[in-house]
Amino acid sequence: MNTDKIIPVNREHLLLMQVLCWLAPGIVITRKGILAMLTVNELHPERVWWLTLIAVAVVVCFSLMFNNFIIRYTNRILSFSERKKSLFAFFDVKGYILIIFMMGLGISLKFIPGMPAEFFAGFYPGLGLALSIAGIRYLISWCRAIKK
Repeated sequence: MNTDKIIPVNREHLLLMQVLCWLAPGIVITRKGILAMLTVNELHPERVWWLTLIAVAVVVCFSLMFNNFIIRYTNRILSFSERKKSLFAFFDVKGYILIIFMMGLGISLKFIPGMPAEFFAGFYPGLGLALSIAGIRYLISWCRAIKK
């Protein structure tokens, strides 16, 4: 079965889908992390400094990890020889499995009883910014692709 007939779009639109899939959750998660940071700041202002350092470490670690995804999937999308591909071709099967796992893990964290606000205040801003940076890098790739 040829899956390219399911909502066929240009390669550039696949890059734009990557922008949306990384930048939108990045903004949402960053916002939640900042709100958690503000909550911790009200109760324990002395902890904010450490949580900020943790957030910076999380940004660096996840940005390095996401860098491989960005390069891999940008090159994959730009190497398609077909003029149109399915809207869902912006990830391969392995990518979808990884994203589903990461989303499931992230969602499950919200349901762990007794998870301290400090965890979300340190982790979420870093993860959200790393996702947002990845989305911006895909946006740059999209801008370059439409100029060609």
